[in-house]
Amino acid sequence: MAATNSVEHRPPAARLQEVLASCQKISAQQDLGVLFDLIAGEVTKLLAADRASIFLLDREKSELWSLVSVGEKEIRFDARLGLAGAAALSGQTINVDNAHRDSRFNPGIDARTGYRTRSVLAMPLRNQRKEVIGVIQALNKKRGAFTVEDIALLETLAAQAGNTLETAEFIQQLCEQRHQLLEDTAQLWKEVEGRSATQQIIGMSEPIQQVVRRIQQISEIDVNVLITGESGTGKEMVARAIHLNSHRAKRPLVSLNCAALPDSLVESELFGIEKGVATGVEARIGKFEAANGGTLFLDEIGDLNLLAQAKMLRVLQEKIVERVGGKKSIPVDTRVLAATNKDLEAEIKQRTFREDLYYRLNVIHIQLPALREIPEDIPLLANYFITRFCREIKKAPMKLSADASRCLRNYPWPGNIRQLQNEIKRMVIAARRTTITEDDLSEAVRASDVGGTTTRHGSNRPLKEVVADLETRLIREALTASGHNQQQAARALGLSRQGLIKKMKRYGLK
Repeated sequence: MAATNSVEHRPPAARLQEVLASCQKISAQQDLGVLFDLIAGEVTKLLAADRASIFLLDREKSELWSLVSVGEKEIRFDARLGLAGAAALSGQTINVDNAHRDSRFNPGIDARTGYRTRSVLAMPLRNQRKEVIGVIQALNKKRGAFTVEDIALLETLAAQAGNTLETAEFIQQLCEQRHQLLEDTAQLWKEVEGRSATQQIIGMSEPIQQVVRRIQQISEIDVNVLITGESGTGKEMVARAIHLNSHRAKRPLVSLNCAALPDSLVESELFGIEKGVATGVEARIGKFEAANGGTLFLDEIGDLNLLAQAKMLRVLQEKIVERVGGKKSIPVDTRVLAATNKDLEAEIKQRTFREDLYYRLNVIHIQLPALREIPEDIPLLANYFITRFCREIKKAPMKLSADASRCLRNYPWPGNIRQLQNEIKRMVIAARRTTITEDDLSEAVRASDVGGTTTRHGSNRPLKEVVADLETRLIREALTASGHNQQQAARALGLSRQGLIKKMKRYGLK
């Protein structure tokens, strides 16, 4: 009964039907790795063989290659050795009853694998142009030797397999080329954008050089970074440079100013909110989800309330978020870059900032210098802004006079780079000559030069005290000039309104 039901004893029509079914399976598949396994399995079943193998021919290297199974690395061997190679190179079908008696057989493979080969049926695989592209091989017929009928069935299967394999190989090559092209493009994009991002950090002073080196060192290390420095020192620019130099560069860089949000909105902005939490509220994702796969920049992190700090700590520890009003945990892969102009260690002592969150954020620390600490970089920054603004408003190129440059260097810039940028923009718009002189500077900057010279040579007061007095005077003047409009005064000083309020509180100004 068993012999009657075996494959080789079925009627020719039934066997042909099985071959056609196998051809349909093969033609429907385009994945090369899957095809190797599928064709080998169908040949083994149809010819009642112990096993079967598929090899493709690499003519340039005179090698046959195959995949052991789906997902495995390819194996290669010299096509001039063995019965499979003989079939591929000669273009002729080879059918032998006793492989070890055939001079073309390579016994080394059996010696390495421990498999005992007896009978072999090896047939060339051809494409539509009748070119040999590989070989299909059946090993060890379970009953007797491979027959003429077996050869005919294998020819039918091989005709379909050859075309399908060539198409699948071509698709795989295209996919590999596309993948390589995407990788090369991403790398080139990262190099260009990353280099551009660090080049926008202007300055040749040692503190600025240290910042640029630090960015290059840590960008590819997927850890959180705390960026500290006074308002207007360029913390967001540094965060952007870190992101663009990292492997996350093609993913989003999402920013959130924690000081600009009321406490009631901080959690929904960070973690998202579900529909129906309150009347008319629609579901929306938070900043952590929006930055998934990329980078989240949290400016003014020191202004985050304690409840939001606790929830953020959980996100950083467990890498999941829960939207406000939701119960579902959402996984996120987000790198956090945090910035503040506060002394967080002092905030920890005052119990307004969590110590555990501080250490989660402060894996890497970058401290940005105040502009008054790097006076040698002020002319470089000034000329950079002059060139940029002249181009933007389509004015002829302008330059700084020596007196104007000296005044800029001597001014303490309480608003740092942001204030310098505003000062230069005003000068470029107002100046009528191509050389910007001392007369084109604002009154505060000119007055500082005279006072600054006296201070440098006629006083032993600490620099911090002198700067505090000067900042107090400049803030008073700006408030008076603006009719005590804080927004206008902050803009004139190159500060945010929040930054101005903080300085007013620091100096006891009302």
